[in-house]
Amino acid sequence: MSRYRRWNELLELLAAEGQVQVDRAAKALGVSAATVRRDFDELARQQMLTRIRGGAVAQGVTYDLPLRYKTEKHPSEKQRIAAVAAGLVRPGQTAGLNGGTTTTEVARALAVRPDLAAGTPPPAVTVVTNALNIATELAVRQHIKIVATGGVARPQSYELTGPLATGVLEQVALDLAFLGVDGIDAVAGATAHNEGEAATNRLLARQADTVVVVADSSKVGRRAFARICTASEIDLLVTDGGIAATDAARLREAGVEVVIA
Repeated sequence: MSRYRRWNELLELLAAEGQVQVDRAAKALGVSAATVRRDFDELARQQMLTRIRGGAVAQGVTYDLPLRYKTEKHPSEKQRIAAVAAGLVRPGQTAGLNGGTTTTEVARALAVRPDLAAGTPPPAVTVVTNALNIATELAVRQHIKIVATGGVARPQSYELTGPLATGVLEQVALDLAFLGVDGIDAVAGATAHNEGEAATNRLLARQADTVVVVADSSKVGRRAFARICTASEIDLLVTDGGIAATDAARLREAGVEVVIA
């Protein structure tokens, strides 16, 4: 298990239990107690937890893990989801992408689509994003026109939020909006941990003809603090085969088309 994956698992364990002893964490992760102690010490140095005698306690009730710690969670599922989602974009269309690991994979899938790269004249697709990392990755692709919003950057997700971001989004029209979320539920809709990101993503969705949520099955049936949009405002959910049949049925009843990648 890689270091970042261990850190991700430790932080999620803390988020669920509030306080974890070294021995408990070592057993849960299948690693040595010495490894857990080193990981706890490093995460405490980064102010992501508080060390106590024999273990650690969570810094807060809800965790919004930095993007670099999320990249190794469900990677194959996210790549399959991204491939299906990117295939929804037709040449000449404008797509909006918010920040997150799954939407980053959607951007990468768009970047390597041979039919788009072969388009004449370029650009074949316009991408509007409030995610710094997505804008940077796609800026070198001649077949993609990048429009980046302004705003204040959040280090957890590289997303730009606030009035400078909404000012740009209010001026554009999107064919599709691809939303990465922290939770999606038939009752709560699409949700995020941070209310600033949720507000910006809500506007991204409102500017689009079609709203597509891209989320692995671990996000389905969960809800986070701030609502992005209701289930009735979501046209499509692209997820993986791990989704529970009951969750899929509830979302379909709410009007969301569920596509399994």
